[in-house]
Amino acid sequence: MTRDELKALIRTVPDFPAPGIHFRDITTLIADGRGLAASIDHMAKLAPPAIAAVAGIEARGFIFGAALAIRLGVGFIPVRKAGKLPVQPIGVDYALEYAEARIEIDPMLVGEGEKILLVDDLIATGGTAMAAAQLLQQAGAVCETALFLVDLPQLGGAERLREAGISSHSLMEFAGH
Repeated sequence: MTRDELKALIRTVPDFPAPGIHFRDITTLIADGRGLAASIDHMAKLAPPAIAAVAGIEARGFIFGAALAIRLGVGFIPVRKAGKLPVQPIGVDYALEYAEARIEIDPMLVGEGEKILLVDDLIATGGTAMAAAQLLQQAGAVCETALFLVDLPQLGGAERLREAGISSHSLMEFAGH
């Protein structure tokens, strides 16, 4: 499937979660077996060589990240919301639009100097992705590349990553919020 065919599988839900927002619902893409497989194939072509693992951001980053890790033959590192790990995690607090959040990882899953590919379903402002990259670096990893299914370029997240020295790639873009 082409990227345009994949983009056509994503449903736009107007006025969710608030008036004026056009929510990009990827569940219609992941429910389509061919679409999900093609998405992973396209993402695999964008992955840098010689990575040690893929880190996926909870929750939908787990879908794409785990599938991509299998496709690339590497391990998967879950970047979790606070309080979800059964071991002593390391974490990073970061700002959301109207609140604070925290993400955590098990530091034992990351080897010093390992190249880790960061994956999520969508990049908007880049706050969560920046926090995840910072967290991986804090654990000793090298995080130079991030992959996303969808980019909302008007919100500036991919540019924010690039300004921080992290290459950002997506399969498709949607205008607006």
